[in-house]
Amino acid sequence: MERVAPGVYKLALGTLEEHTPVRHRYVAALPSEELCDWPDNLGELFGEERIGFRASDRGCVVELPLEEGEHLFGFGLQMRTIDATGKRLWMRVSDRPDTELGDSHAPVPFYVSTRGYGVLIDTARYATFYLGGLGRLDDRGAVSEPADRAGATSTDELYASRGPAGRRVVVDVPTAQGVDVYLFAGPSLIEAVRRYNLFSGGGCLPPIWGLAMAYRGLNVFGAKETLKVARYLREHDIPCDCWGLEPGWQTRSYSCSFVWHPERFPDPDAFLAQMSEMGYRVNLWEHAFTHPESPLYGPLKPLSGDHRVWQGLVPDLSLPEARRLFAEYHAKEVARPGVASFKLDECDNQTRTQPWSFPELSRFPSGMDGEQMHSLLGPLYQQALLDVYKPSGQRTYGLVRAGHAMAAPLPYVLYSDVYDHRDYVRALMTAGFSGLLWTPEVRDCKSVEELYRRVQTVVFSPLANINAWYLKNPPWLQIDRKRNNADDLMPERDEVEAVIRRLFELRMSLVPYLYSAFAEYRFLGLPPFRHPVMDHPEDPNTYGLEDEFMVGRDLLVAPLFAGEHERKVYLPEGGWYEFHTNQHYEGKQTITVTAGPERIPFFVRAGAILPLAEPVTHITRDTVFRLTCRVYGPGTHFARLFEDDGETDAYERGEYGWVRLDWSQHEGGSASREGHAPMRRYEVVGYELIDAR
Repeated sequence: MERVAPGVYKLALGTLEEHTPVRHRYVAALPSEELCDWPDNLGELFGEERIGFRASDRGCVVELPLEEGEHLFGFGLQMRTIDATGKRLWMRVSDRPDTELGDSHAPVPFYVSTRGYGVLIDTARYATFYLGGLGRLDDRGAVSEPADRAGATSTDELYASRGPAGRRVVVDVPTAQGVDVYLFAGPSLIEAVRRYNLFSGGGCLPPIWGLAMAYRGLNVFGAKETLKVARYLREHDIPCDCWGLEPGWQTRSYSCSFVWHPERFPDPDAFLAQMSEMGYRVNLWEHAFTHPESPLYGPLKPLSGDHRVWQGLVPDLSLPEARRLFAEYHAKEVARPGVASFKLDECDNQTRTQPWSFPELSRFPSGMDGEQMHSLLGPLYQQALLDVYKPSGQRTYGLVRAGHAMAAPLPYVLYSDVYDHRDYVRALMTAGFSGLLWTPEVRDCKSVEELYRRVQTVVFSPLANINAWYLKNPPWLQIDRKRNNADDLMPERDEVEAVIRRLFELRMSLVPYLYSAFAEYRFLGLPPFRHPVMDHPEDPNTYGLEDEFMVGRDLLVAPLFAGEHERKVYLPEGGWYEFHTNQHYEGKQTITVTAGPERIPFFVRAGAILPLAEPVTHITRDTVFRLTCRVYGPGTHFARLFEDDGETDAYERGEYGWVRLDWSQHEGGSASREGHAPMRRYEVVGYELIDAR
């Protein structure tokens, strides 16, 4: 077993494959003095003698220990599975993640345990994880079963079994004759996650405008229609920073030409200049499949796979030359001034009925087959588009429909075509276990109440995205798609717009807090959005939570869904204040909260200082946030805000600082600066003590 970083160990088993997530990661591991100082608990949990391995014509199998009472979390973006203990999960990339099978836009062969460690199986194969309950003939110990199944009235009862006394994790890796197994020390679950994120290269730090509101217009909008709706948002003081153009901006989109449409956008530079004057950054939709009419087709053809998608090439973006061609063309011809980011669609895999994507039997010039490429195409595609902005030092923040392991440094947020609200919340909770980000974006809704509930969730997510790609008008003006596109707007649209504006302003007031949470993600590996079990792994009451999540260190969000006006909320250990009412609750209890359709319940940890900014409609390079700091509970407290230019990679060269916020009962509040920030982003205008006890 080889120590490869503080608290990170690698065990090479069998004959290794050339193409794996670790070998194709974007950046090297990010060192952290804090991680170096943590105790290393792997010696007491793992030894080489406790890890089994065998290879055969089928592939290879890894066996790892699993103790009684141990619970496992992770496996990438999961919409139906949170506590994975006792389940079987298949790490297959799919555009249908709404199953309990493991299929996902971003399946990650990484898990963490409540015993305080993490495990990564470094493979791009569709590995299957058996997470306990898999009995072999030579297992010792009695099997515990229900006494009598004769009276069973359901298949669940009929098949019920607690499994063999001996427990293990069994990983079935097809085709491969060997894998690297990476072990991440704790000492607790969240520290294991942080080590994994730092080993991936540290979390991403978006440009600060990326944490404001985003809007996507109708898929066939041209310059004229886009500018009309963009002006409406500004005239009505509705916050928005990023504007997304859907497939219609190109001459060909399935597959892609990467050429501006001459009729819809006769003068792209003039259009982008007008959007910039209004304070918008533009995001462009595309996918990697390259149309025969694209200028990239000829150069990429010898660097592409042997199957096409929608008549387009599938470039082998694991090849440096393919990435260079792709990035240089985009930088010169596509990403003109004003294009700040991209939406990378269809880089996952269609696994049902009519498969539109390339088959697993495909071959690529790098030596990958289609199975490996499906697993790695999402991260490789993100890397290629990041190279568009890298030479200028500009940060970007986009959308993507596929990911895998080692993704934490990649500034892209996952999304999906599926649309169940509860699934979206579970995805938001599970993504943080594996260095992923997720947006529960808002499209059309069946009722105004559903619109409110979905917007409430999205404003507490990594990317607050309103995706009106099939709506002519914003969804708050008309929720019915047919009527919306016929300009038949709702009579109550002004009232609905006012509620939406307030929710968007809530998001804008939280931008400094969110930006600082992402800075902790970048430097410390701490996920900004995460399941409560990460903060409270010793509390079994958190293991099964499926509809509440942490935002940063101090906020616990408990969304409501259409048709609900009250819900139960489990509050972990410590004191908590409900944000809207300031009511105080002790932790380690379940409470019932009531909230009308215009309000989402969320709670602030006792002892927190929550900086709330005066909302702005959009963020400029010179924006200074005026902060009112709400102090929750008596005593002495402090918090920190990250401060830099908000747009470039200068922070990587040390051009950043922290604003320390202090509060004491007797002296009140103060702010001081640490570091070398190139500008002052924050002005503290006051402190407010919240103490309802």
